[in-house]
Amino acid sequence: MNNQEESKVTAQEATVTLVRKSHHFSGKSLLTFPYILWMGAFIIIPLIMVVYYGFTTKANNSFTLENIKLIADPVNQKALYLSLKLSLISTLICLLLAYPLALILKSMKLKSNSFVVFVMILPMWMNFLLRTIAWQNILENNGIINTLLKALNLPTVNIINTPTAIVLGMVYNFLPFMILPIYNTLAKIDDNVINAARDLGANGWITFRKIIFPLSIPGVISGITMVFVPSLTTFVISNILGGSKIVLIGNVIEQQFQKVGNWHAGSGLSTVLMVFILISMAILAKYDKESEGTNVW
Repeated sequence: MNNQEESKVTAQEATVTLVRKSHHFSGKSLLTFPYILWMGAFIIIPLIMVVYYGFTTKANNSFTLENIKLIADPVNQKALYLSLKLSLISTLICLLLAYPLALILKSMKLKSNSFVVFVMILPMWMNFLLRTIAWQNILENNGIINTLLKALNLPTVNIINTPTAIVLGMVYNFLPFMILPIYNTLAKIDDNVINAARDLGANGWITFRKIIFPLSIPGVISGITMVFVPSLTTFVISNILGGSKIVLIGNVIEQQFQKVGNWHAGSGLSTVLMVFILISMAILAKYDKESEGTNVW
């Protein structure tokens, strides 16, 4: 076979490969189309509407920054500060509870379909509102906790309608979202890496600090994001467990939409809140990328 014939065969093979790849990509595009349609209808379009209402007036839909400036109102600033504070506290508590539990689950050599992991996921199947109302019955003045304390002749506690009750509700509802990503990351760490560190003389603390924790940072970052974002934007938990005494920024936005009927003001505050969320996620993503290039030794 001469060089000309060989080049023809090579060209034919390349053409066949390109055709196969085009069919493969077209099949993938066809499978992703429903998701793209769903994302456009229920994520992108609502976000565009929020931004549009946030920068327009209620009277004639002209451009304005007044809705954004509402965040400078002392009441709204106080609500935003309290939301950030409680969200950070809840996220920290979830991390402190979830990481040791994830380590225990890894040490037990559990499979993803094991009973213990199933118990962790089970609360997520229940209705969010029902779980929060259950905590209201537990924490109220005549609830389960105070009833038990009275039966034991102990002083009762006043937790309901306080920031403590809101933090408890956040931790209970969002703790599984911290456990699962950390556990999934820890489960992927090869035991041979840990054994090699111990063979080289590293004790338990050094192995954790130099090997386990750096390799689990992607799961930690994912868990922090999945807990902090819903904690910052929640209004149901504060409505039920905080009553009318505790007002978070989510409650302010909800009141603007449902009670006041001012979609433009509510959208303006929502836009500011989205900026805070995007900044926090960018910081976490940057830290995650920096940790990937860190030498564990």
